[in-house]
Amino acid sequence: MIWNIDGSNSVIGFSTKHLMVSTVKGCFSKVTGTIDWDDDDLSKSYIEASVESASLTTGDKNRDTNLRSVEFFDMRHYPTLTFKSKQIRKVGPNKFRLTGGLTIKGITRDVHFEVEYDGRATNPFASNSAGFRAYTMINRKDFGLVWGPAVEAGGLTVSEQVKIELYIKAVKAVKEAAVTAAA
Repeated sequence: MIWNIDGSNSVIGFSTKHLMVSTVKGCFSKVTGTIDWDDDDLSKSYIEASVESASLTTGDKNRDTNLRSVEFFDMRHYPTLTFKSKQIRKVGPNKFRLTGGLTIKGITRDVHFEVEYDGRATNPFASNSAGFRAYTMINRKDFGLVWGPAVEAGGLTVSEQVKIELYIKAVKAVKEAAVTAAA
């Protein structure tokens, strides 16, 4: 079954420690992608997604400018972050482990997402939707995000560890929906 990520109802969030005492959260608001899900054989399932780096926001204009600069995401040279799955495993009722290549600043590393499936629904406009939540932790330096001077009390201005949280709504592809309806 083919699903398209609904960018207007999905959020790619992140959080990290700032000055080692507070947590800063942000998100990327422009995400696109496709989920090819096979309920009978997960080994045939595949997920591919892309996020526009310029859609980053933390609620602080100066911080956003810094994060978009060459010191962090370098959005002029790397306008997108991408993910391509390699494996999806069921680990419990409505729980999965998703492994794939995450690319940030042209550097690809395997990451493991813990995924929770929230179910399917048909909305009033007759489209089928599915919901997923997922999270992982990455070391930002593994992806070339190395800026971060040390602070007086020890540690870095920005923690190396970053939590990524996905809140995804996917809509059954129109072509797929038409084929199902015709059957």
